[in-house]
Amino acid sequence: MKHRIVVLGAGYAGAFAAGNLARRLSPADTEITVVNAEPDFVERMRLHQLAIGQDLAFRKLADVFAGTGVRLRLARVTGVDPERRTVAVTGPDGDVGDGELAYDTLLYALGSSVAHHDVPGVAEYAFDVTGRSSALRLRERLAGLGEGATVLVVGEGLTGIETATEFAESRPDLSVALAAHGELGAWLSPKARRHLRRAFDRLGITVHEHTRIEAVEPTRAIAADGTRIPAEVTVWAAGFAVHPIAAASGLEVAETGQIVVDRTMRSVSHPDVYAAGDCAYAIGENGRPLPMSCASAGFTNMQATAAIIARLTGSEVPTTGLKYYGNHISLGRRDAIFQMVDGDVRSKSWYLGGRTAARLKSGVLKGSGWSIVHPTFGMPKRKRRLATAPDRAGVRAAA
Repeated sequence: MKHRIVVLGAGYAGAFAAGNLARRLSPADTEITVVNAEPDFVERMRLHQLAIGQDLAFRKLADVFAGTGVRLRLARVTGVDPERRTVAVTGPDGDVGDGELAYDTLLYALGSSVAHHDVPGVAEYAFDVTGRSSALRLRERLAGLGEGATVLVVGEGLTGIETATEFAESRPDLSVALAAHGELGAWLSPKARRHLRRAFDRLGITVHEHTRIEAVEPTRAIAADGTRIPAEVTVWAAGFAVHPIAAASGLEVAETGQIVVDRTMRSVSHPDVYAAGDCAYAIGENGRPLPMSCASAGFTNMQATAAIIARLTGSEVPTTGLKYYGNHISLGRRDAIFQMVDGDVRSKSWYLGGRTAARLKSGVLKGSGWSIVHPTFGMPKRKRRLATAPDRAGVRAAA
Protein backbone atom coordinates (compact mmCIF):
# COMPACT_ATOMS: atom_id res chain seq x y z
CA MET A 1 0.00 0.00 0.00
CA LYS A 2 1.02 3.60 -0.57
CA HIS A 3 2.55 5.69 2.21
CA ARG A 4 -0.19 8.03 3.42
CA ILE A 5 0.85 11.65 4.06
CA VAL A 6 -1.83 13.84 5.63
CA VAL A 7 -1.38 17.62 5.80
CA LEU A 8 -3.62 19.45 8.25
CA GLY A 9 -4.32 23.00 7.13
CA ALA A 10 -3.92 24.76 3.78
CA GLY A 11 -2.63 28.15 4.88
CA TYR A 12 0.78 29.54 3.95
CA ALA A 13 2.62 26.59 5.53
CA GLY A 14 0.30 23.70 4.71
CA ALA A 15 -0.61 24.59 1.12
CA PHE A 16 3.00 25.19 0.09
CA ALA A 17 4.17 22.02 1.84
CA ALA A 18 1.54 19.88 0.11
CA GLY A 19 2.55 21.22 -3.29
CA ASN A 20 6.24 20.69 -2.51
CA LEU A 21 5.63 17.09 -1.44
CA ALA A 22 3.59 16.44 -4.59
CA ARG A 23 6.36 17.88 -6.76
CA ARG A 24 9.07 15.71 -5.32
CA LEU A 25 7.58 12.36 -4.28
CA SER A 26 6.39 9.68 -6.70
CA PRO A 27 2.62 9.10 -6.69
CA ALA A 28 3.40 5.41 -7.21
CA ASP A 29 4.53 5.21 -3.58
CA THR A 30 2.74 8.05 -1.79
CA GLU A 31 -0.76 9.38 -1.26
CA ILE A 32 -1.03 13.01 -0.14
CA THR A 33 -4.22 14.37 1.45
CA VAL A 34 -4.79 17.96 2.57
CA VAL A 35 -7.49 18.64 5.16
CA ASN A 36 -8.84 22.18 5.30
CA ALA A 37 -12.08 23.71 6.56
CA GLU A 38 -12.15 26.44 3.89
CA PRO A 39 -12.60 25.62 0.17
CA ASP A 40 -10.27 28.50 -0.80
CA PHE A 41 -6.70 29.50 -0.14
CA VAL A 42 -7.00 32.52 2.17
CA GLU A 43 -4.21 35.09 2.23
CA ARG A 44 -4.28 35.88 5.90
CA MET A 45 -1.90 38.81 5.57
CA ARG A 46 -4.49 40.61 3.42
CA LEU A 47 -7.54 40.10 5.65
CA HIS A 48 -7.43 43.62 7.07
CA GLN A 49 -7.89 44.80 3.48
CA LEU A 50 -10.90 42.52 3.08
CA ALA A 51 -12.36 43.81 6.34
CA ILE A 52 -12.24 47.45 5.27
CA GLY A 53 -14.11 46.72 2.04
CA GLN A 54 -11.45 45.96 -0.54
CA ASP A 55 -12.25 43.12 -2.95
CA LEU A 56 -9.76 40.24 -2.88
CA ALA A 57 -9.62 37.27 -5.22
CA PHE A 58 -9.62 33.85 -3.53
CA ARG A 59 -8.39 30.74 -5.35
CA LYS A 60 -10.27 27.47 -4.96
CA LEU A 61 -8.04 24.84 -3.40
CA ALA A 62 -9.58 22.29 -5.75
CA ASP A 63 -8.17 24.33 -8.63
CA VAL A 64 -4.84 24.87 -6.88
CA PHE A 65 -4.24 21.15 -6.44
CA ALA A 66 -5.84 20.05 -9.73
CA GLY A 67 -3.47 17.79 -11.63
CA THR A 68 -1.01 17.45 -8.76
CA GLY A 69 -2.32 14.20 -7.32
CA VAL A 70 -3.02 15.92 -3.98
CA ARG A 71 -6.36 14.92 -2.51
CA LEU A 72 -8.38 17.70 -0.88
CA ARG A 73 -10.66 16.92 2.05
CA LEU A 74 -12.91 19.83 3.06
CA ALA A 75 -13.41 19.22 6.76
CA ARG A 76 -12.64 20.60 10.18
CA VAL A 77 -10.08 18.76 12.30
CA THR A 78 -11.54 17.83 15.68
CA GLY A 79 -8.80 15.58 17.07
CA VAL A 80 -5.54 13.76 16.47
CA ASP A 81 -4.64 10.31 17.84
CA PRO A 82 -0.88 9.94 17.34
CA GLU A 83 -0.85 6.46 18.87
CA ARG A 84 -3.35 5.11 16.34
CA ARG A 85 -2.09 7.48 13.61
CA THR A 86 -5.54 8.86 12.88
CA VAL A 87 -7.17 12.28 12.52
CA ALA A 88 -10.80 12.91 13.47
CA VAL A 89 -12.67 15.29 11.13
CA THR A 90 -16.09 16.85 10.79
CA GLY A 91 -17.54 17.91 7.47
CA PRO A 92 -18.07 21.61 6.66
CA ASP A 93 -21.80 21.29 7.37
CA GLY A 94 -21.32 19.43 10.64
CA ASP A 95 -21.77 16.06 8.98
CA VAL A 96 -19.25 13.69 10.54
CA GLY A 97 -19.12 11.39 7.50
CA ASP A 98 -16.50 8.68 7.91
CA GLY A 99 -15.04 10.83 10.71
CA GLU A 100 -11.47 9.56 10.54
CA LEU A 101 -8.37 9.68 8.34
CA ALA A 102 -5.41 7.36 8.81
CA TYR A 103 -1.87 8.50 8.16
CA ASP A 104 1.67 7.20 8.10
CA THR A 105 3.20 10.69 8.18
CA LEU A 106 1.34 13.71 9.51
CA LEU A 107 2.21 17.35 8.84
CA TYR A 108 0.36 19.50 11.36
CA ALA A 109 -0.08 23.04 10.00
CA LEU A 110 -3.35 24.30 11.50
CA GLY A 111 -1.97 27.76 12.19
CA SER A 112 -3.34 30.06 14.88
CA SER A 113 -6.28 32.28 15.75
CA VAL A 114 -6.83 35.39 17.83
CA ALA A 115 -5.72 35.26 21.48
CA HIS A 116 -8.39 36.66 23.80
CA HIS A 117 -6.12 36.54 26.88
CA ASP A 118 -9.27 35.94 28.96
CA VAL A 119 -10.15 39.63 28.72
CA PRO A 120 -13.85 40.08 29.54
CA GLY A 121 -15.99 41.06 26.56
CA VAL A 122 -13.48 40.22 23.81
CA ALA A 123 -15.26 37.06 22.68
CA GLU A 124 -18.67 38.74 22.81
CA TYR A 125 -18.03 42.22 21.45
CA ALA A 126 -14.63 42.45 19.71
CA PHE A 127 -13.81 41.70 16.08
CA ASP A 128 -10.60 40.32 14.56
CA VAL A 129 -8.89 39.71 11.20
CA THR A 130 -7.33 36.30 11.80
CA GLY A 131 -9.77 34.39 9.57
CA ARG A 132 -11.90 35.08 6.53
CA SER A 133 -15.22 34.59 8.32
CA SER A 134 -14.21 36.98 11.11
CA ALA A 135 -12.90 39.53 8.59
CA LEU A 136 -16.18 39.39 6.66
CA ARG A 137 -18.12 39.86 9.89
CA LEU A 138 -16.04 42.95 10.61
CA ARG A 139 -16.48 44.14 7.02
CA GLU A 140 -20.25 44.08 7.40
CA ARG A 141 -20.08 46.00 10.67
CA LEU A 142 -17.74 48.66 9.30
CA ALA A 143 -19.89 49.13 6.19
CA GLY A 144 -22.75 50.17 8.44
CA LEU A 145 -20.80 52.87 10.28
CA GLY A 146 -21.47 56.51 9.55
CA GLU A 147 -19.13 59.50 9.47
CA GLY A 148 -17.22 60.07 12.69
CA ALA A 149 -17.82 56.57 14.06
CA THR A 150 -15.09 55.37 16.42
CA VAL A 151 -12.95 52.30 15.72
CA LEU A 152 -10.38 51.09 18.26
CA VAL A 153 -7.63 48.65 17.30
CA VAL A 154 -6.09 46.91 20.32
CA GLY A 155 -2.49 45.76 19.85
CA GLU A 156 0.69 47.45 18.61
CA GLY A 157 2.14 44.46 16.75
CA LEU A 158 2.27 44.05 12.99
CA THR A 159 -1.41 43.12 12.69
CA GLY A 160 -2.56 46.04 14.83
CA ILE A 161 -0.45 48.60 12.98
CA GLU A 162 -1.44 47.35 9.54
CA THR A 163 -5.12 47.19 10.47
CA ALA A 164 -5.24 50.69 11.96
CA THR A 165 -3.41 52.33 9.04
CA GLU A 166 -5.41 50.45 6.39
CA PHE A 167 -8.70 51.45 8.01
CA ALA A 168 -7.69 55.08 8.43
CA GLU A 169 -6.50 55.40 4.84
CA SER A 170 -9.48 53.61 3.27
CA ARG A 171 -12.11 55.23 5.51
CA PRO A 172 -10.97 58.76 6.42
CA ASP A 173 -14.53 59.40 7.61
CA LEU A 174 -13.93 57.12 10.60
CA SER A 175 -12.19 58.09 13.84
CA VAL A 176 -9.52 55.40 14.20
CA ALA A 177 -7.49 54.84 17.37
CA LEU A 178 -4.93 52.27 18.51
CA ALA A 179 -4.30 51.07 22.06
CA ALA A 180 -0.68 50.07 22.63
CA HIS A 181 0.43 48.14 25.72
CA GLY A 182 3.75 49.97 25.56
CA GLU A 183 5.30 52.59 23.30
CA LEU A 184 4.17 52.57 19.68
CA GLY A 185 6.89 50.97 17.54
CA ALA A 186 9.25 50.53 20.49
CA TRP A 187 10.83 47.51 18.78
CA LEU A 188 11.72 49.53 15.65
CA SER A 189 14.89 51.51 15.06
CA PRO A 190 14.65 55.21 16.00
CA LYS A 191 14.34 56.34 12.36
CA ALA A 192 11.71 53.72 11.55
CA ARG A 193 9.81 54.66 14.72
CA ARG A 194 9.71 58.29 13.61
CA HIS A 195 8.48 57.19 10.18
CA LEU A 196 5.71 55.19 11.84
CA ARG A 197 4.61 58.11 13.99
CA ARG A 198 4.54 60.43 10.98
CA ALA A 199 2.33 57.93 9.18
CA PHE A 200 -0.07 57.76 12.13
CA ASP A 201 -0.18 61.57 12.31
CA ARG A 202 -0.76 61.85 8.56
CA LEU A 203 -3.64 59.38 8.74
CA GLY A 204 -5.13 60.99 11.84
CA ILE A 205 -4.87 57.90 14.05
CA THR A 206 -5.09 58.53 17.79
CA VAL A 207 -2.59 56.49 19.81
CA HIS A 208 -3.17 55.45 23.42
CA GLU A 209 0.29 54.34 24.61
CA HIS A 210 0.99 52.36 27.78
CA THR A 211 -2.65 51.32 27.78
CA ARG A 212 -3.67 47.82 28.75
CA ILE A 213 -7.26 47.04 27.83
CA GLU A 214 -8.91 45.00 30.57
CA ALA A 215 -12.49 44.84 29.28
CA VAL A 216 -14.43 45.34 26.06
CA GLU A 217 -18.03 46.56 26.01
CA PRO A 218 -20.40 47.15 23.08
CA THR A 219 -19.46 50.83 22.64
CA ARG A 220 -16.20 51.22 24.51
CA ALA A 221 -13.07 49.60 25.90
CA ILE A 222 -11.90 49.97 29.49
CA ALA A 223 -8.20 50.37 30.29
CA ALA A 224 -6.43 49.15 33.42
CA ASP A 225 -6.33 52.68 34.84
CA GLY A 226 -10.09 53.02 34.43
CA THR A 227 -10.00 55.13 31.26
CA ARG A 228 -13.05 54.61 29.04
CA ILE A 229 -12.12 54.69 25.34
CA PRO A 230 -15.10 55.17 22.98
CA ALA A 231 -15.30 52.41 20.38
CA GLU A 232 -18.33 51.56 18.31
CA VAL A 233 -16.10 48.82 16.92
CA THR A 234 -13.19 47.21 18.77
CA VAL A 235 -10.75 45.19 16.70
CA TRP A 236 -8.69 42.80 18.82
CA ALA A 237 -5.14 42.36 17.49
CA ALA A 238 -3.34 41.56 20.73
CA GLY A 239 -1.63 38.33 19.72
CA PHE A 240 -2.26 34.82 18.46
CA ALA A 241 -3.09 31.47 20.05
CA VAL A 242 -2.97 27.93 18.68
CA HIS A 243 -5.85 25.48 18.79
CA PRO A 244 -5.81 23.14 21.82
CA ILE A 245 -6.08 20.05 19.58
CA ALA A 246 -2.33 19.39 19.70
CA ALA A 247 -2.18 19.52 23.50
CA ALA A 248 -5.26 17.33 23.84
CA SER A 249 -3.78 14.72 21.49
CA GLY A 250 -0.89 13.81 23.76
CA LEU A 251 1.77 15.39 21.55
CA GLU A 252 4.44 17.20 23.54
CA VAL A 253 3.64 20.91 23.49
CA ALA A 254 5.13 24.09 24.93
CA GLU A 255 3.31 26.39 27.34
CA THR A 256 1.91 28.15 24.28
CA GLY A 257 0.25 24.94 23.09
CA GLN A 258 2.60 24.75 20.10
CA ILE A 259 4.04 21.35 19.15
CA VAL A 260 7.64 20.98 20.35
CA VAL A 261 9.78 19.97 17.38
CA ASP A 262 13.44 19.20 16.76
CA ARG A 263 15.65 20.98 14.22
CA THR A 264 13.91 19.15 11.35
CA MET A 265 10.36 20.11 12.50
CA ARG A 266 9.72 16.57 13.73
CA SER A 267 7.71 16.12 16.93
CA VAL A 268 10.04 15.27 19.80
CA SER A 269 7.42 12.88 21.20
CA HIS A 270 6.00 11.26 18.04
CA PRO A 271 8.39 10.77 15.10
CA ASP A 272 5.58 10.26 12.55
CA VAL A 273 4.35 13.82 13.20
CA TYR A 274 5.86 17.04 11.85
CA ALA A 275 4.68 20.60 12.47
CA ALA A 276 5.05 23.82 10.49
CA GLY A 277 3.87 27.39 10.77
CA ASP A 278 2.40 29.05 13.86
CA CYS A 279 1.63 25.72 15.56
CA ALA A 280 5.31 24.67 15.66
CA TYR A 281 7.48 25.51 18.66
CA ALA A 282 10.69 25.77 16.66
CA ILE A 283 13.99 27.19 17.89
CA GLY A 284 15.69 29.52 15.45
CA GLU A 285 19.38 29.90 14.81
CA ASN A 286 19.59 32.51 17.57
CA GLY A 287 18.40 30.00 20.17
CA ARG A 288 14.98 31.64 20.53
CA PRO A 289 11.55 30.37 19.45
CA LEU A 290 10.55 31.56 16.00
CA PRO A 291 7.73 34.13 16.16
CA MET A 292 4.30 33.34 14.75
CA SER A 293 4.54 34.88 11.27
CA CYS A 294 4.32 34.21 7.56
CA ALA A 295 8.12 34.23 7.37
CA SER A 296 8.34 31.51 10.03
CA ALA A 297 5.72 29.51 8.13
CA GLY A 298 8.01 29.58 5.11
CA PHE A 299 11.13 28.50 7.02
CA THR A 300 9.41 25.72 8.95
CA ASN A 301 7.42 24.24 6.07
CA MET A 302 10.52 24.08 3.86
CA GLN A 303 12.43 22.32 6.64
CA ALA A 304 9.56 19.93 7.39
CA THR A 305 9.02 18.91 3.76
CA ALA A 306 12.76 18.50 3.18
CA ALA A 307 12.99 16.24 6.22
CA ILE A 308 9.95 14.16 5.26
CA ILE A 309 11.21 13.64 1.72
CA ALA A 310 14.74 12.79 2.84
CA ARG A 311 13.66 10.26 5.45
CA LEU A 312 11.18 8.55 3.15
CA THR A 313 13.67 8.29 0.29
CA GLY A 314 16.64 7.26 2.41
CA SER A 315 18.59 10.48 1.90
CA GLU A 316 20.52 12.64 4.34
CA VAL A 317 18.21 15.15 5.98
CA PRO A 318 19.20 18.70 4.95
CA THR A 319 18.80 21.73 7.19
CA THR A 320 17.24 24.96 5.96
CA GLY A 321 17.83 28.36 7.48
CA LEU A 322 15.78 29.33 10.52
CA LYS A 323 16.81 32.96 10.80
CA TYR A 324 14.36 35.82 11.17
CA TYR A 325 15.53 38.67 8.93
CA GLY A 326 13.08 41.47 9.56
CA ASN A 327 9.56 42.86 9.34
CA HIS A 328 7.54 44.21 6.43
CA ILE A 329 4.84 46.54 7.77
CA SER A 330 2.18 47.99 5.49
CA LEU A 331 0.98 51.48 6.37
CA GLY A 332 -1.93 51.58 3.96
CA ARG A 333 -1.47 51.01 0.23
CA ARG A 334 1.18 53.66 -0.47
CA ASP A 335 3.48 53.50 2.53
CA ALA A 336 5.32 50.80 4.46
CA ILE A 337 8.34 50.04 6.64
CA PHE A 338 10.91 47.32 6.00
CA GLN A 339 12.93 46.87 9.21
CA MET A 340 15.93 44.55 9.26
CA VAL A 341 16.90 42.80 12.54
CA ASP A 342 20.14 41.27 13.81
CA GLY A 343 20.77 37.78 15.13
CA ASP A 344 19.19 38.68 18.47
CA VAL A 345 16.08 40.04 16.69
CA ARG A 346 17.05 43.60 17.61
CA SER A 347 16.27 46.22 14.98
CA LYS A 348 19.22 47.42 12.95
CA SER A 349 19.67 51.13 12.44
CA TRP A 350 18.89 50.81 8.71
CA TYR A 351 15.32 50.66 7.45
CA LEU A 352 13.44 51.21 4.21
CA GLY A 353 10.25 53.28 4.17
CA GLY A 354 7.74 54.95 1.89
CA ARG A 355 6.50 53.87 -1.54
CA THR A 356 9.57 51.74 -2.23
CA ALA A 357 8.91 49.70 0.91
CA ALA A 358 5.22 49.48 -0.02
CA ARG A 359 6.12 48.07 -3.45
CA LEU A 360 8.48 45.61 -1.79
CA LYS A 361 5.74 44.45 0.61
CA SER A 362 3.31 44.11 -2.28
CA GLY A 363 5.86 42.00 -4.14
CA VAL A 364 6.36 39.73 -1.13
CA LEU A 365 2.61 39.17 -0.82
CA LYS A 366 2.17 38.49 -4.52
CA GLY A 367 5.16 36.14 -4.56
CA SER A 368 3.89 34.19 -1.56
CA GLY A 369 0.42 33.83 -3.04
CA TRP A 370 1.69 32.94 -6.51
CA SER A 371 4.02 30.19 -5.25
CA ILE A 372 1.16 28.53 -3.36
CA VAL A 373 -1.46 28.67 -6.12
CA HIS A 374 1.04 27.27 -8.64
CA PRO A 375 2.12 24.08 -6.83
CA THR A 376 3.27 22.33 -10.01
CA PHE A 377 5.66 25.09 -11.09
CA GLY A 378 9.14 23.65 -11.53
CA MET A 379 7.91 20.07 -11.14
CA PRO A 380 10.80 17.69 -11.88
CA LYS A 381 10.38 15.17 -14.68
CA ARG A 382 11.42 12.34 -12.38
CA LYS A 383 9.93 12.17 -8.91
CA ARG A 384 11.71 10.42 -6.07
CA ARG A 385 10.68 6.92 -5.08
CA LEU A 386 10.60 5.72 -1.49
CA ALA A 387 13.66 3.97 -0.15
CA THR A 388 11.76 0.73 0.54
CA ALA A 389 8.76 -1.06 -0.85
CA PRO A 390 5.71 1.11 -0.10
CA ASP A 391 4.34 -0.95 2.76
CA ARG A 392 3.73 1.01 5.92
CA ALA A 393 5.89 -1.06 8.21
CA GLY A 394 8.89 -0.85 5.89
CA VAL A 395 8.58 2.87 5.35
CA ARG A 396 8.28 3.57 9.08
CA ALA A 397 11.41 1.53 9.70
CA ALA A 398 13.26 3.58 7.09
CA ALA A 399 12.02 6.83 8.64
